[in-house]
This record gives sequence, C-alpha cells and structure tokens, in this order.
Amino acid sequence: MKKYKVAFVGKRGHLGYAVRGMKLLQENAVAVGVTADAGDDPHQVQAVVEDNTGYPVPVFSDYITMLDATSPDVLVVNGAFETHAGISIAALKRNIHVFCEKPIALTLDDLAAVEEAYAAAAPGTSIISMVGLRSEAPMLTAFEAVRTGAVGKVKMVSARKSYKLGTRPDFYKKRDSYGGTIPWVGSHALDLMLYFGGASGFEQIFAFHNREDNRDNGDLEMCAVCCGRLNNGVITSCTIDYLRPQAAATHGDDRVRVAGTNGVIEVAEGEVVLLDGNGRKVLPLLPERELFYDFIRHISHGEVPPVTPEETFALTRACLMARDFADTM
Repeated sequence: MKKYKVAFVGKRGHLGYAVRGMKLLQENAVAVGVTADAGDDPHQVQAVVEDNTGYPVPVFSDYITMLDATSPDVLVVNGAFETHAGISIAALKRNIHVFCEKPIALTLDDLAAVEEAYAAAAPGTSIISMVGLRSEAPMLTAFEAVRTGAVGKVKMVSARKSYKLGTRPDFYKKRDSYGGTIPWVGSHALDLMLYFGGASGFEQIFAFHNREDNRDNGDLEMCAVCCGRLNNGVITSCTIDYLRPQAAATHGDDRVRVAGTNGVIEVAEGEVVLLDGNGRKVLPLLPERELFYDFIRHISHGEVPPVTPEETFALTRACLMARDFADTM
C-alpha cells in the first residue's frame, strides 16, 4: 500500500472521522497541509491534525494554493458548508479523491456541478460524504442482519435523528451558510433509509420543517419530518429535531426501524433488537469501523466502499429536494 498524501480544509464538521482514520493508517498516510475558509482559523485545523498524527503539518493561506503545492491524493473537506461544492470540484478537476462533510452541496445546481466534475475526473477518482452512522456498531450490526435476510424483504424504513441544540455558531443562523436542518441533521437519517432500504435513490420525497421557538437562532429549523418512497418501492419516514433536552445523557439520539416481510429490526440507545417468528432477540454488536480508513482501503485495495459516490449524490439530492419542498409548505 502506497503512502497516501492527505490535505485538510476546515474543521466545521466531522474532522474526527478523518484523523481517527489517519491513526489507523499509520505509515500509510501522511498529512501534507491544512487550511480553512470563510474566516475560520487554519491553525485550529492544524492543531487537531497534529495532535492526532504526531508530526508537524504546514498551514496554507487557501485551498487552491495548498492543492497545487502539495498534490495530495485525498482532500478532507470540512470547511464552510456553502463552499463544499466549489472545493470538491477543484479537487476532482485535479483527480484528487474527496472525503467531504455532508451535504456536499447546498443547492441542486451546485450538486449538478459536482457530479459533472466527478464524471470528468480520471477513472477511479472518488468522492464520498461523511455519513458516519454507517460505521457505528449498532447500525453495522442491524445492516448485516437485514442484508442476510433477518427481516425478509424490506418494506419500510423509519429513522430518528435528535440533537441537543446547545449554543450554535452564527453560521447556523443563516440559510445561505447553514443550508437547513434537513441537509445537515437529516442527511444522517435519509442515508439510513438508502442504506437499509437497499435503493439507489428516492423516487419521491416530501417534508415539513419549522423554525419557531428556535431560541434566537435565525433561519435554523428546530424540527422536521421527511417521508418518501425509494426507487425500489420501500416506504421511508424520519423525524429530525434539536429538541433533545440538555439533561439527556448523550448529545444525540439515533434510531432506525426496518420492517420486512419476516420481521422487524430496531436500533435504539445502542441496542439492536430483532423481532421475528421466534420472538425477541438482542443481537450481539459487530465491531465498530472507521469511515475514512475504509475509504482509503477502498481506494488502495479495491475493497467495498463504505459509501459510493452515487449514494453520496443520491443522498444530497434527496436532502435538498426535501428541504426545498418543506420551504413551500
């Protein structure tokens, strides 16, 4: 396995996915540069990367300069949400693999531009979004059970994504820089629909959202509901909110229910329960995985990717269409 050169833009999202993966890759990955955008401090990115890799990483003034100076194999995009698309396009045009925070675009036009850049890139160049729930032990366990027929033919997937609101940075208060609660929080839930539903996209999707009582957080929507039908006929629904009380033991509450012709699997509070003709059974958890590590293994060894570019595009499109629908209601 070659040593992969990795560059980083920003730390607004799940930078931890990438640096944890770097630890596992050890000598097979090296950080070659960091930067930030939209007025963020690149030295904060530098500190996180250096703390996790154990060696100094240079800071660059902007991502174009960094890409041209370092020629990385992989770019980790965690900058301002509204710049994800432009940064990803710049990398794809240079045939650089992209590991991007979700959503990879905030408008359907920007998404189309990313897809165009991906199609024009050298064969094998990849882009995926940071859908980390796929790598967590409960979801992996439930998915493997569904994949091997535990619930029969999947008919319905329901999900919950609930967060504490806490104190949010100012960029969350403006639609232009936040993008909406459905694309940000809801992307996890909609990804679970695609993941467990075994589909390549949504045939239909509609949604409702509401920003009332958002504690002076501007455009931020406090709650949302999405319903849809996948292109294989599976029916889906999810709830999304920032209503989790501060006293709750964890920041988030991630749940999924998969109902099929032979049973039901539910993931809640870290536990996976199968209910079928034999009764109720708590499934032993599979080991957790690391999304970025698996992404690099896919690039380097051709292993099954944790998520594909096509799934990334389908998820982003569904999130944006759901948000835009909710805006009209």
